[in-house]
Amino acid sequence: MASQDPSNNAAGHNHSHASRPATALTSDSQPDLIETTAGPPEPPPVVDIKNLLRRLWPQQPDITPDEISDAIAHFFTDRIDDVQTGALLMCLHFTGLDRDPAVLSQCARKMLKAAARVDAGLLRHVVQTRGRKEGSYRGGFCDIVGTGGDSHNTFNISTTASILASSLLLVSKHGNRASTSKSGSADLIANMAFPRPPDMTAVEPEHIGQIYSRTNYAFLFAPSFHPGMRFVSPIRRKLPWRTIFNLLGPLANPMDVHDSPMIEARVIGVARRDLGPVFAEALRQNGVRKAMVVCGEEDLDEVSCAGPTLCWRLAEGPAGDVEVRHFSLTPEDFGLSRHPLSTVSPGKEPAENAKILKSILNNELADDDPILEFVLINTAALFVISGVCEADSSDMGAGDDGKVVTEVGPGSGRWKEGVRRARWAIKSGEAWRQWDAFVEVTNSFPS
Repeated sequence: MASQDPSNNAAGHNHSHASRPATALTSDSQPDLIETTAGPPEPPPVVDIKNLLRRLWPQQPDITPDEISDAIAHFFTDRIDDVQTGALLMCLHFTGLDRDPAVLSQCARKMLKAAARVDAGLLRHVVQTRGRKEGSYRGGFCDIVGTGGDSHNTFNISTTASILASSLLLVSKHGNRASTSKSGSADLIANMAFPRPPDMTAVEPEHIGQIYSRTNYAFLFAPSFHPGMRFVSPIRRKLPWRTIFNLLGPLANPMDVHDSPMIEARVIGVARRDLGPVFAEALRQNGVRKAMVVCGEEDLDEVSCAGPTLCWRLAEGPAGDVEVRHFSLTPEDFGLSRHPLSTVSPGKEPAENAKILKSILNNELADDDPILEFVLINTAALFVISGVCEADSSDMGAGDDGKVVTEVGPGSGRWKEGVRRARWAIKSGEAWRQWDAFVEVTNSFPS
């Protein structure tokens, strides 16, 4: 998966903090805004986090996730100067605090609090009127995304899987342009000019209802929903290390801006196996009840087509609490063959990857094509986590023989049933229909 990074390619910002007063940030107080009279409003005072930085390096045990997330929150309103912003990002990286579950969960909440808001009543209406309930799937929004940074430069698997999944699920695919690869999810989407690409910038909070009235699919372009990230982006680009924001993107789908997560099910790929339990716990702390975090044995942020994948599945236990189950999956668990990563890592430009995606949606690849089977595995994973594969009957539509594969594999999942449904999404043309409807509706809004 290409890096899902909410600030990448955001417009640069020229900070001018020198003449603004500074207010110290403490753990038990927030600075007051300057009151204004006539004329343009004064910018809010700069927040000074020097004391926090002193306590962070060398790392001290009394630093709390609240203190870190409070400081991060001020990034989104341009309240912290460039030097201290860069220093905080570096401290979090080198102390490892940016890989702490509580820090990630609380920073994700602050990031969502600063995001553009979609009306909760509207989202519930979409689920009630358009969601297709089946098995334990309640018709809610779903996402499949990765952290990026695995250096394998594979085809855009999660983006393609998200389109296939929209044949049966409401999909809110959160993505951005490439940060660590040639072709990010937004780059791929923008190059799907067959005959024209969707207008990603038209997917805004006020248009969500109209978009979902026509299609099950929406691509949420990160800069449109996380505008505050434009203040951080220029600073991050000057740092030679990955920062906490490379990890926060997958945890901050804009559909989750409300108190309870609106994303019903999600699959998140991480590029390092030590991040698996970290992400699972961060999701659990943020109230997520249906999810799977995956890391291919090759440190791949997908369900691997080449060998075992480490999985951390969040699901409700017998007492109603959320449990994390750890297990491994192989391509054989999906009823498919193994393919070396070299066969699915073309390293192509977005326009070339768009042609491959079009071929998949048009059912033009052989059934055993390595890239196709890689996509099927990951689509199946999202189907299983959503709960649709738990249904004991099947009536997906034309071309569905109704023969449910009831075999249960690792992690109590019907992975082969997921593949059956993913193949149907292509062969029936339903995935293409959902994609085409998304293209049409996004191009229907006045520019």
